[in-house]
Amino acid sequence: MSSIPDDLQYTATHEWVRVLSGGVVEVGITDHAQHALGDLVFVEAPELARRVAARESYGVVESVKAASDLFSPVAGEIMAVNEELASAPERINQDPYGAGWIARIRPDDAASLSTLLSAAEYGKLLETQGD
Repeated sequence: MSSIPDDLQYTATHEWVRVLSGGVVEVGITDHAQHALGDLVFVEAPELARRVAARESYGVVESVKAASDLFSPVAGEIMAVNEELASAPERINQDPYGAGWIARIRPDDAASLSTLLSAAEYGKLLETQGD
């Protein structure tokens, strides 16, 4: 069973969301997603100041097995990217909910976070998918 921290929110496409001070959200891929992909070898991070729509692809993670789009959990502006992933994409495998964060986004509408899944809801989603 994958690790699902209770203090985060989730998407059906296996991204996690942590609300930081000032309303900015930090996002990454879940433990389930990084396990499914295997050893990551490349991360294409989004451009700073880029505007993204909710559920829009804003980057890519590649492993030895597959490539997978990254989808923004909210509409907003990219405020920061984890530059360390360019030279150490394996940080996502090692610490998906910490050092493996991918981007920080300032949401256009903080209320949009209410559409995300809780840890319990995400866990149920994984059960239906056979995790």
